[in-house]
Amino acid sequence: MADDASPIIEVEHLTKRFGRHTAVSDVSFSVARGEIVGLLGPNGAGKSTIMRILSCFMAATSGSVRVAGRDVMGESRAVRRRIGYMPENNPIYTDLRVREYLKFRARLKGLGFRQSRRRADFVIEQCGLAEVTRQMIGTLSKGYRQRVGLADALIHEPELIILDEPTIGLDPHQIRAFRQLIRGLGGAHTVLLSSHILHEVEMTSTRVVILHTGRILVSDTPETLRARMAGGGQVTAEIQAAQPSLEAGLRRLPGLVECELHPLEDGFWQCQLTPRPGVDLRPGLYRLAVDEGWVLRELALRRHSLEDVFVQVTGGVGPEREGWE
Repeated sequence: MADDASPIIEVEHLTKRFGRHTAVSDVSFSVARGEIVGLLGPNGAGKSTIMRILSCFMAATSGSVRVAGRDVMGESRAVRRRIGYMPENNPIYTDLRVREYLKFRARLKGLGFRQSRRRADFVIEQCGLAEVTRQMIGTLSKGYRQRVGLADALIHEPELIILDEPTIGLDPHQIRAFRQLIRGLGGAHTVLLSSHILHEVEMTSTRVVILHTGRILVSDTPETLRARMAGGGQVTAEIQAAQPSLEAGLRRLPGLVECELHPLEDGFWQCQLTPRPGVDLRPGLYRLAVDEGWVLRELALRRHSLEDVFVQVTGGVGPEREGWE
């Protein structure tokens, strides 16, 4: 039995092949207890395959996978008791009421009659289901159905929660509410969250694992990944000036690598400026505008995002349009 100081997830040299296709290739990572870790990558990166192996739904081709010190294949019953799994297409019984469904699922997961009632009441409150507890699941909105799925995953008090694309199909308000629920699980539970939505992982996770074509490219906190990006980020400015004078002046700006100009109304130009690594262009640009007598109405720094990190760690190959949001 693993102690509290040991990782909840230990994956070593995991490989999964489907015929000639390698979905996951020699992947190794660990997850500490209480972390919220986001698996980020485009469709086909291997996220769902890793989660299905961790959840004992699929066997690995090779490698070692342990959850709470238990081998997922050799000790699958013990592993399943420690996992709450919410798949991408959440299979819930639509012809049951919310509370009776959760009590039914608790009994299936080994809880006694009284404990099932107590846990159902607890997760109903935890997941914001009190208003719909007596409603048939089939009459609920997509957002509430996702909450029921999360409550189902939590009903037996698992150590590890695995969420595969949990916000897919939700509207912005539902996504925001569900994001709050996920963040609230950190500490009391360990959460492994899969998504191809970069912003979603950035907003919920304490650590990010970026996958591409079945391999791990990088693993770190979102803040550290952004800090590792070279340079201070792209600067955007709106300046009123004659185009020839503006172009000539910007070319003299120390540390400028690239500049794009886009015409706006009333003689203004939107300037998108890319600096050399470690250079902040804003002070120099402000002084230049004052010296040249330009009207400067906007000066902003665009901070690096996880998409920028992805582009850098893949050597300039950005996320495909299809499968990314």
